[in-house]
Amino acid sequence: FQYLKRFEQGCDLATFWYEALSVEGSPAECLQLFLLHCGIVDPSWAELRNFTWFLNVQLRDCEASVFCNPDFVKDTLKGF
Repeated sequence: FQYLKRFEQGCDLATFWYEALSVEGSPAECLQLFLLHCGIVDPSWAELRNFTWFLNVQLRDCEASVFCNPDFVKDTLKGF
C-alpha cells in the first residue's frame, strides 16, 4: 500500500523504503488502491490476495537487491 500510494502521488519510488509496522491511510483507501492496480475489473478476494502477495514479494526482493539500491548504482540505471 505504501508503494502504491506514493506511485499515485507521483513520488520517486527509487528512494522509498517500506516502513514496517507503519500505518498509513484507511482500510477503504487501501482496498481502493488495490482494486485500481490489480488489473482485474471485478476481482475476487482470492485474486486481490494473490495480487498483494505477489506485489509484496517483488517489492521485498527489490529492496533487498544491491542493484536496486540507489546508493550503490548512483544514477547509472536512472529510469530502469
